[in-house]
Amino acid sequence: MLRFIKGFCLFSAAALGTAAPPALAGGDLLVAPTRVILDGSRGTEVVLNNIGSEPATYRISLEIKRMTAAGGLDEIDETDVTPAERAALDMIAFSPRRVTLPPNQPQVIRVGVRLPEGLAPGEYRAHMLFRAVPDAAPAVAADSARPAPAGVSIALTPIYGITIPIIVRVGDLGATATIGDARVGATKDGPAFEFDLARSGDRSVYGDIEVTRAGVAEPLLLARGIAVYPEVGERRVSLRVPPELAAKLKGPVHIRYSEDRDIGGGTIAEADRVVK
Repeated sequence: MLRFIKGFCLFSAAALGTAAPPALAGGDLLVAPTRVILDGSRGTEVVLNNIGSEPATYRISLEIKRMTAAGGLDEIDETDVTPAERAALDMIAFSPRRVTLPPNQPQVIRVGVRLPEGLAPGEYRAHMLFRAVPDAAPAVAADSARPAPAGVSIALTPIYGITIPIIVRVGDLGATATIGDARVGATKDGPAFEFDLARSGDRSVYGDIEVTRAGVAEPLLLARGIAVYPEVGERRVSLRVPPELAAKLKGPVHIRYSEDRDIGGGTIAEADRVVK
């Protein structure tokens, strides 16, 4: 289960290239589900829950993110969005846009879509951002004021946030995927199991990765929530692993990319590879 990173950056499951569990947790906020698909016929709900001991306020908005070849998600300024991305921002409706959550009390965010007349078939996507609103700093009494220290003093307030994709599909869409060569690579955080994942078609693919070896009963590696969005034809999947597992992954393996278990777990792609 992911939590809001205590810092100044916003992260998403897809950006991290790691598992996307049924509920995301950030700081003291739980969000479920972690991915929404709308076809225009009916809306859905996203449930927030404050698992902390103090009330917390969150602002909810939509933003555009584009996948990179490295599997990350870049935030795109609204002045640089494409017509399809603008359409996604305009057609996705949600309410409320700001919530204050008492401890252990869920809040439903209603999400729907208004398809404009003549909208071309395709997949349209925006990301729903849940951003913590910092508490106002308490006023300092005049008699408790202290002389200002020499130099410049800056107070930083961490802002926590998390995003989930909101996907609108129009028309009869399809996609296939292909698994490329696999390897154990080095990252600044340690070894990673890496392979290229190509996509073709007119929609995204999303699912779980399972790495197995003949004669070994248990999978060597499992990872959930791996997506390839339509703006890229291929991305690199990089899954950080402990050094002892990295050594075990080298050699012949079978890689299976399957649909989310909640929708049946059907195979999207699979391949035998020799990991170097």
